[in-house]
Amino acid sequence: MKRPKLNRLKQRPALLQVVKAKLILGWSPEQIAAWLKLTYPEDSVMRLSHEGIYRSIYYVYRRELDRGMSQHLRSGSTIRRPRKAKQSLGRGRLKNMVPITARPASIEDRVEVGHWEGDLVMGKRPSAVATLVERTTRAVKVVHLPDGYKAEAVRIALTQAFKAIPEPLRRSLTWDRGREMAEHQQLATDLRMNVYFCAPRSPWQRGTNENTNRMLRQYLTKGSDLRRFTAKDLDDIANLINDRPRQVLKWASSNELYQAHITTFDQPAIPSRPQVVH
Repeated sequence: MKRPKLNRLKQRPALLQVVKAKLILGWSPEQIAAWLKLTYPEDSVMRLSHEGIYRSIYYVYRRELDRGMSQHLRSGSTIRRPRKAKQSLGRGRLKNMVPITARPASIEDRVEVGHWEGDLVMGKRPSAVATLVERTTRAVKVVHLPDGYKAEAVRIALTQAFKAIPEPLRRSLTWDRGREMAEHQQLATDLRMNVYFCAPRSPWQRGTNENTNRMLRQYLTKGSDLRRFTAKDLDDIANLINDRPRQVLKWASSNELYQAHITTFDQPAIPSRPQVVH
């Protein structure tokens, strides 16, 4: 019987250490593989495909990485499983909602920065946090909800979070039909930004936020008490996500793209705001 062939990581200790370090930071195998390719363009020794990294974690006869490395993956699973479709239920009806179909093409096409998607991430009840994702740069902000997730508390927390963002970078917000947004009209007025809502039972219409929330579950695990996280803890978690290279951004990070726009809007001239839709 032939002995199992040594994989690349066993033969290349420097590569092994780099891959381990990035996994511990919460990077996915896809992100690590792309980063290696960009960082070591002329050094084939420091290259490894994302499937090679997965094999090194999961395949018992080729496991070069500690079995515990799987806990750093987004799924946290000790075995690889196919993804299952997730059913979503509506959470109530709101008054005077502006439907997502009213959004202009500049939002749909992601040609303009400053359009956000948001939702709640629930923990052990009554704990929750709010998440905001900018559609173009994919920059994420995790909003502390120390006073719970009823409508008034969510409105106050979101208002504070958005006021920390330069006005030209807060143009609109798209949310699911959760009752926590019952005060959306006051929010829109206070921030001078439009608030849109998905169709019933259609959270996929704010898919950027849905995808980001799945990434955040690596840190904000289901069933855990999210009240144990401080506002700084949540900022640190968001920064870990924002610092990762993203395939959808051609392997740039959200922080790089978002900060570039922050710098642009540090100039004195401020564009006029669009009229709020009610």
